[in-house]
Amino acid sequence: MTDFHAALRQRSPSAERNREPILAVLREVLPATGRVLEIASGTGQHAVCFARALPGLDWQPSDLDADARASIAAWVAHEGLANVRAPLALDVHQADWGVDKHDKPDTHDKPDTHDKLDKLDKLDKLDKLDKLDAVVCINMIHISPWSATQALFAGASRRLADGGVLYLYGPYKRGGAHISPSNDAFDQQLRSRDPAWGVRDMEAVVALGASVGLVCDEPIAMPANNFSLVFRKRQDVARV
Repeated sequence: MTDFHAALRQRSPSAERNREPILAVLREVLPATGRVLEIASGTGQHAVCFARALPGLDWQPSDLDADARASIAAWVAHEGLANVRAPLALDVHQADWGVDKHDKPDTHDKPDTHDKLDKLDKLDKLDKLDKLDAVVCINMIHISPWSATQALFAGASRRLADGGVLYLYGPYKRGGAHISPSNDAFDQQLRSRDPAWGVRDMEAVVALGASVGLVCDEPIAMPANNFSLVFRKRQDVARV
């Protein structure tokens, strides 16, 4: 049978390279069961890789970009995964994170594809009152303004259950300095595209987390001069 999803499925070489190292960390820091919200899911390759490897988790992908959401849904339908929800059009700057704004991708009037993607609607909303066990955000904070990082931490603090995890992956400066010439060059490239973008200082990110009750574990060095940062929500954080 013709694979109607193939045209919708995007591929990211970086996602293909880093998914296994990231998965190794997620296996250690995420609970065996629970609800996970992924922010800025991109192509969806991470979502299907992690959900397949961690079947006890209810995985909620999201992305602001409509083409990315179509790719995510196509990957999920292609893999036949039952523990991944339909992608949300989520903006971290929104106070409620737009958790009830489910967006079904364009299927170009292909009935077979439409039927398969419809099956994703079984879990198409994240109840605003429900708490999350984890929030995962990969390679976002350096390609967005600092306000997005602030909103990410504020939202995670609101939505995570006590002891819940916020996982971040990407490049960072340490002590205000780049850890490699390649990261320095990457930072300059990002800032040339948008002055509000750029590789963030790890200490500033950790301090931001602490200000909203998200305490960082020891940073984990990853391949290609990246880091995993694992934040945990303190139980004494005031409800907002």
